[in-house]
Amino acid sequence: MFGFTLSATDTRSEARCGQLTTPHGVVDTPAFMAVGTRGAIRGLTPRQLRETGTQIMLGNTYHLQVRPGADCVAQLGGLHRFSGWSGPILTDSGGYQVFSLSRINKITDAGVEFQSHFDGARMYLDAATSIAIQEQLGADLIMAFDQCAPLPSPRSEIVRAVERTVRWAEECRRVHQRPDQWLFGIVQGGLDLDLRADCARRLLEIGFDGYAMGGLSVGETHEEMIEVLTHVTPTLPADRPRYLMGVGTPKDLVESVRRGIDLFDCVLPTRNGRNAHVFTAQGSLKLRNQQHRLAEEPLEAGCDCYTCAHFSRAYLRHLFITGEMLGPTLASIHNLRFFQRLMGRIRDLIRSGGLERISAEFPVVAGTAEQE
Repeated sequence: MFGFTLSATDTRSEARCGQLTTPHGVVDTPAFMAVGTRGAIRGLTPRQLRETGTQIMLGNTYHLQVRPGADCVAQLGGLHRFSGWSGPILTDSGGYQVFSLSRINKITDAGVEFQSHFDGARMYLDAATSIAIQEQLGADLIMAFDQCAPLPSPRSEIVRAVERTVRWAEECRRVHQRPDQWLFGIVQGGLDLDLRADCARRLLEIGFDGYAMGGLSVGETHEEMIEVLTHVTPTLPADRPRYLMGVGTPKDLVESVRRGIDLFDCVLPTRNGRNAHVFTAQGSLKLRNQQHRLAEEPLEAGCDCYTCAHFSRAYLRHLFITGEMLGPTLASIHNLRFFQRLMGRIRDLIRSGGLERISAEFPVVAGTAEQE
């Protein structure tokens, strides 16, 4: 049911492309996953999501457990059937949301007691519970329960987070039962390269189907993130998929691919789309700006998305100015298609040995493109 094969590597970097096979379809890597926090991409149907070129969706264990509950999803046939998305799905462990969204009542080496951000209900999550929830949800790829220490944090706190992450990873590996799911371990350690390397080494000793880099995109600089990836990613198995969680901008994606990362997820395409901010190869557009009031051109010349094929910048600006719900939908369609076009071109250039050309074709990845 599962497989991960590499078809090409870049001769000037650690970039590689390949295919990740799951029970619900094949994902071409490097791949960008659309974030469907509550089992849906906001404002888009599964068909619209598929038409953007998206091959895999991410669901959020914490939010789906809060509402409607994993038992409800399981009784209704699992997350694929429940959401109407027939392609591959990844669910995170819920750990990041517990530590970032909830009022923590008590954290021990066993697990975390907390209050739901939704209604204040007391909840508990540990490694075994996280796996049990993800098994009920039925995603193809699931994540080990981990602790993500905020940045900056004292080194002693990051050490404790690493120790718990490894201990919980061992428990996740032990209790996981479903053969139709691949389980990923998550490397933590903040910006401390030695702690990162030690965490990675210990996770490899446990053995996982894939490996993720967690605890990044939480306030560090781009340069700090790249330093961690440069140091740690080469220590991860070449024959297993590597996932950078919660990243990121076009520049982040390209530079992380160059360090050997295969999978990404981020809310930027849809969150920005809902706020009238769209991506193009030349830079970003702010659609509420007055300069777009009479603009007849599409968001991006040469873009093959539904939005660019049918609507002008002026019309999209009108939708946002008047509060029409169609505006966020059309902008999100374009943004997701932009990210998939970027990833597709990255894969093409890796295969042809020309990845260095990506900055000329997509100036936005240099991080210096202007906003309009």
